[in-house]
Amino acid sequence: MKCDFHIHSSFSGDSDTPMPAMIERAITLGLDTICFTEHYDEDYPEGEENFSLAVSDYYETLCTLKKQYCSKINICFGVELGMQSHLGNLYTKYVQSWPFDFVIASQHLLDHTDPYYPAYWKNKNPSDVIRHYFKETLQNLKSMQGEYDTLAHLDYIVRYAGFGFTSYHYDEYADVIDPILRYLIEQDKCLEVNTAGFKYGLGHPNPCEEVLKRYRQLGGEKITIGSDGHRPEHIAYNFDHLQDLLNHIGFQYYCIFQKRKSEFRRLDR
Repeated sequence: MKCDFHIHSSFSGDSDTPMPAMIERAITLGLDTICFTEHYDEDYPEGEENFSLAVSDYYETLCTLKKQYCSKINICFGVELGMQSHLGNLYTKYVQSWPFDFVIASQHLLDHTDPYYPAYWKNKNPSDVIRHYFKETLQNLKSMQGEYDTLAHLDYIVRYAGFGFTSYHYDEYADVIDPILRYLIEQDKCLEVNTAGFKYGLGHPNPCEEVLKRYRQLGGEKITIGSDGHRPEHIAYNFDHLQDLLNHIGFQYYCIFQKRKSEFRRLDR
């Protein structure tokens, strides 16, 4: 697989890597297309990370680098939006104001708090938090008014639950996961397969194999592939293994985007 459609640079609040370093690494790996998907989380809790996005500077820099590297790699203009239900109208106007190639919808917050931080989990039952997360995901997806192309790292919450995948099973949450998968299929949107789960040592992508199998059983065919890389060494992380995993589940293609239009690529290219 020669396309990575979820990478970040120093334009994201949680990365300090210059864009050229990410591009050079992608070229070294033999990728032919990458999409920068810098974070924009409006109304993110004060005192934590800054996930505002200097989109004018970002776009200007990307356009310059796109021209500079045009003979070596295709560089796409994307954004990762941190969903909250009250932000739907704002995000709709935002997406329509810029010539994005690709828009990721992500669920990062619960109760206006980032579960990345251990303090969120104090005195909480992890199973209850995970269930709450999936319910919020569906509600927030509906608030996006269709202005997104893929749902990122569906079971992201498990990365921070304290037990990894050892006590998390699709069957326990099928009643709240299946409505999300059905909604994506009904809306003709993609489900992202995010390899950061491997990077974090979980042994699985996000979402895990059981969720991907269920998505396929329900008729889901549209997936995007992303490493969620914030550093050069994380680009296309474990893509070789992922290709075999997806083939085994029954996927033959993945999607890339140009000007918000999807294009199917075979998993072997």
